[in-house]
Amino acid sequence: MKKQILILFACALSYLLAGCSKKDNVAPANVVPEVPVTENVTVNAVGAAGIAGVNWADGRDNFVDGWVIPSGLTASDSYTTVSAKANAVLSGFQTNIAGANTVRLPINPPSVLESWWGAYTGAIDRALSKNMKVILGCWEGASSKDGIIDNTTQFWAMWQTVVNKYGSNNNVYFEVFNEPHGYTLAQLTTIYAEFLTRYPTVPKGRIILSGTGYSENVTGVGADSRFTSCLLALHNYAYWATRTTAGWEADWRSRMGSYKNRTVVTEYGATMTTGKNYNGSQSDNEVAYIVGSCNVFRNDGVASVYWPGLRDDDTYSIQRRGGSGTSITMTTTNASGVSRIRYGWGL
Repeated sequence: MKKQILILFACALSYLLAGCSKKDNVAPANVVPEVPVTENVTVNAVGAAGIAGVNWADGRDNFVDGWVIPSGLTASDSYTTVSAKANAVLSGFQTNIAGANTVRLPINPPSVLESWWGAYTGAIDRALSKNMKVILGCWEGASSKDGIIDNTTQFWAMWQTVVNKYGSNNNVYFEVFNEPHGYTLAQLTTIYAEFLTRYPTVPKGRIILSGTGYSENVTGVGADSRFTSCLLALHNYAYWATRTTAGWEADWRSRMGSYKNRTVVTEYGATMTTGKNYNGSQSDNEVAYIVGSCNVFRNDGVASVYWPGLRDDDTYSIQRRGGSGTSITMTTTNASGVSRIRYGWGL
């Protein structure tokens, strides 16, 4: 047994130092090796602002009438309780998805302009204390879902409150409006220009402008010279089409055009809770999509934020929440999915 161990050790050492010449030991194309994960890994992620993140979403989805309350939080929580719960959730992200340095959180006017804001900021502040970047993205309500701001007066009041509190924090990013599919390009860029006018002290590099449609194409907004220094939010999902891995790669590139260096994919995701192997056959459309997506993110230097890191009862969720109260536990739903997400971050 000792002799066998020595032989195996020598073989492994020679492989690391000189590479292995046997074809059987060469990883198949596009297979991402599993690696151990630890909390607070130093990361030089590819892409805009070095963003490498996940969404923390409301179990009802972030399109809600009233307060957005990410999974694990409750409307009766105090700032202290929210902060403690957020610490557990965010530590789960950092530990189980090593390299995660960003969390995208939803906001809407009721969540900011009403009493929930006083508690909800506990999650934002906790993320910042853990040296994470925070993307605050505005969602419309569930009753409309028409891709149009529900109430412009409340919308601007919301952003004024948010900017007043976090405008000077270099780790907070402002995603003006999620999936603005109700607007033409001209209408949308008028709103974005007003944001810049209202909040001139916010660096453009921390302002994220969603692409047209369901944030599905950034080329129109990217071409507007008024927004040259702003980041661009892009979404794309496997259920939108059926493609090969190469087809998904080409599709992503067509949606970014020449603006990949400013693009942040603030949503992409696929089924993670059913045992699907994302290092397996790419004949499956979701596997082809995830592999193609993460290949593009890594090879083209595109920042990405997976949907979702945590959302209760969402089959796409890469983490599952357990425990109760502030004693939240986090477990990975799909190790191959984690390896792909991290591969996309350049890890």
